[in-house]
Amino acid sequence: MIRINLLGTAKPKKGKKGFSRGFHMPQLTTEGPSPLIAGLAILVLAGAGIYLYHMQLERTHEKLQSQIMDANRQIASMTKVKQAYLERQKDYDAFKRRFDIIDQLRAQQGGPVALLNSVSTTVNSTDGVWLLSLHDDGASVALDGVALGPGNVAALMTNLRNSGYFKNVELHDTVQEDNLKIQTFSFSVVCEKTKA
Repeated sequence: MIRINLLGTAKPKKGKKGFSRGFHMPQLTTEGPSPLIAGLAILVLAGAGIYLYHMQLERTHEKLQSQIMDANRQIASMTKVKQAYLERQKDYDAFKRRFDIIDQLRAQQGGPVALLNSVSTTVNSTDGVWLLSLHDDGASVALDGVALGPGNVAALMTNLRNSGYFKNVELHDTVQEDNLKIQTFSFSVVCEKTKA
């Protein structure tokens, strides 16, 4: 059986001398706080700390939930902006294709229109010359027409050289026509284009 001395005085034990002198039983004293109260205080403080930590986590959770909702709203609005941008981009691409086609048609149109304008201006500025046909071979142009005299054909050739659109203007052939009431000359001129 174990005996506990509640008075706090040590009772000498009988027995072996060496063992009783070096070893003493711990004694409970009434000084200071009770271990039960100290344990309860520690539990209360730990519970309060856990509660405060839990409240802090709850506030952080609510704050993060609010930020997630704000981010979702921003994503929704940005999705609308992105869709509007993509629609505008499609419209832009469609208009750009149309303008590219128009520019391409203008570039292709420029060759014959410029040629005809140059020939028309040159023939109209030369007196006594009428053009009957024009044949475009790409790099060169053949002109067939009628003139009142050889001087008019020479003036046409000079005007063609001076137009800046033609080079190497050569008279292919000329024939005097006498079957009409007035004397005329049929001619054929071949010239190279400076801009092919």
